[in-house]
Amino acid sequence: MSHSSEFSAAPITDDQLVAWPRVASIAVMVAFALPVFVAGLEMYHSLTVVDFLTALLVGSVILTVIGATMGSIGARTRLSSYLLVRIAFGDRGAAFVNLAFAVSLIGWFGVNIDLFSGAVTRLASDLWNVTLPAWPIEIAAGVLMTTTTVFGFRAINMLASVLSPILAIVTALLLFGSFEDHTPAALMAIEKAATLTVSDGVSAVVGGIIVGAIILPDITRFVRHWKGAIQVAFWAYMVVELIVFAAAGIAGAASGKTDILDVMLHFGLGVGAFAIVIAGSWVLNSLNLYSTVLSVEATFPKLKGTLVTAVLGAFGVGAAFLNILDSFLTFLGFLAVIFVPVAGVIITDYLWVRRSAYTAETLNANQQLSWRAFVSWSAGAAVAALINNGTIGSVLGVGVLDSIILSALLYGVLTFSAKEA
Repeated sequence: MSHSSEFSAAPITDDQLVAWPRVASIAVMVAFALPVFVAGLEMYHSLTVVDFLTALLVGSVILTVIGATMGSIGARTRLSSYLLVRIAFGDRGAAFVNLAFAVSLIGWFGVNIDLFSGAVTRLASDLWNVTLPAWPIEIAAGVLMTTTTVFGFRAINMLASVLSPILAIVTALLLFGSFEDHTPAALMAIEKAATLTVSDGVSAVVGGIIVGAIILPDITRFVRHWKGAIQVAFWAYMVVELIVFAAAGIAGAASGKTDILDVMLHFGLGVGAFAIVIAGSWVLNSLNLYSTVLSVEATFPKLKGTLVTAVLGAFGVGAAFLNILDSFLTFLGFLAVIFVPVAGVIITDYLWVRRSAYTAETLNANQQLSWRAFVSWSAGAAVAALINNGTIGSVLGVGVLDSIILSALLYGVLTFSAKEA
């Protein structure tokens, strides 16, 4: 099936539905990607062990709740996340939000290609003593990932189904290697200075994956029943992503290394490291590009198909040359700030305000701008940004939680007070 037939401007049809485990294999692959291992290792070295585990658990619960709610809305409506944004924010409001999503996803595409080329050149040098320049690898990776995206959801789905078990084995080997020389109690007892708080840790867990949880409808719209979307979120965020973050941290503790490739090489997982780098980056970036194309097509319905995918893929490779990696955790924090409140608005709008509006008919005669949605989102984003900066304190201890609840409540209040007036 070519990408152009994947109904970015309309609900998908019944003949395209698949069983939830197939969709879960894609969401799970995202949790196996290199950025999650990197973030897990950075978090471990920046937090006390108890704070690290607390941040993981709290962050995973938040992601599961947001992902399950957004995913089940996608499964019920059969609409992509960008069409949900259009209904909630109006066509003009959505253009702004969706283009912000597109910029962020292209940024992620660049970050992942950057990670990919750095890892491939490093592994080639360490394992085979071969020196490779980074730029041809970045271009080749970009072409490969873009080509997969052109073939759409089915191609990404097939790739994920084949590669998930391999990455599960590598993660298991990493854990077994860590426990060979150290007992869990010994690893828990390692003392180190904390440079981050639990709240920072939760924000890093949530920030790294939150865009995926909010745009989960892009893949859960293919699930036969909305309960399957909850399974997808549970397995991706509460099980696999939690295990990967923990595995990276535990392996970092056992090896004493601060670089994820050093950690894997320490445990003799050179080929395994290659598997994680290539397989994880390939699926994650194909999905990033797929979602970017959906967001651009939802914003500009006249733009269609393969050319859009190719142009956006080229932008993504360009983003890789900008070396966004240098400020990776800052970038994650920024993403969480902008995107979490979007989910607050959509969830309130769908669950409590106007569920019946979430149809293709609404899109045909959609409002231009929902000022209530825009104000609620802006307020949520502003609060999260101020908490992130340390200008104000967090009520719930986690800035992203404050922001999603504020935007959800504010949207509810603005909507119902307008109805009473």
